Amino acid sequence: MTVVRVLEESQRFKLDRSDDALFYNEPRFVHHLDAPFRERLTTLYRQKLPPCAVVLDLMSSWVSHLPDDVIYDEVIGHGLNEEELNANPRLDRNWVQNLNRDQILPLVDSSIDATLMVAGWQYLQQPEAIAAELLRITRPMGQVIVAFSNRMFFTKAPQVWTDGDNGDHLTYVSSVLKAQGWMNPEIIAEDTRSDGVMGLFGGKGDPFFAVIATKSR
Repeated sequence: MTVVRVLEESQRFKLDRSDDALFYNEPRFVHHLDAPFRERLTTLYRQKLPPCAVVLDLMSSWVSHLPDDVIYDEVIGHGLNEEELNANPRLDRNWVQNLNRDQILPLVDSSIDATLMVAGWQYLQQPEAIAAELLRITRPMGQVIVAFSNRMFFTKAPQVWTDGDNGDHLTYVSSVLKAQGWMNPEIIAEDTRSDGVMGLFGGKGDPFFAVIATKSR
């Protein structure tokens, strides 16, 4: 597998260079994105994922944001906290792995129909290798869906993310995917409306960004 480098080494630098496993050692049973964002994400999954799909929820936690009424062929979870993964009712199986230490995914070639990554890409220091691995494990015409907002753990995000704005982030994710052989990605950039009374008066929720790329035949 050939990995095409996109980032300079300086762009991989993080303020907090301690082992990511230590940062995620304690489970966080909280939502890191607000309800309007999560609802938009679930709608996207409903549109993009057929029920027969084998789904990989990469960098997952205790919730996968999949539609409650859709049963997929299999949902596989990956993350850094075993307690969170075991609490996720949508996962049929899961494993723990630090992707900044080891980028080789323990999955066979062409076995996944869709990979989901929510608020996770911004912490990858070797995104090119991950994008190449995702291409390897994805079936022809399968997809990767990378979704994020404007939130992050600042000290754990590499410099390429902390230095950029929302548009830069979309361009960056797209460029890494394309460099590894994914087809031209679809870009989504939308505002969401705040819940409750604030939404009635034009209040906004977390902005919604997604990059959706497809593997060629």
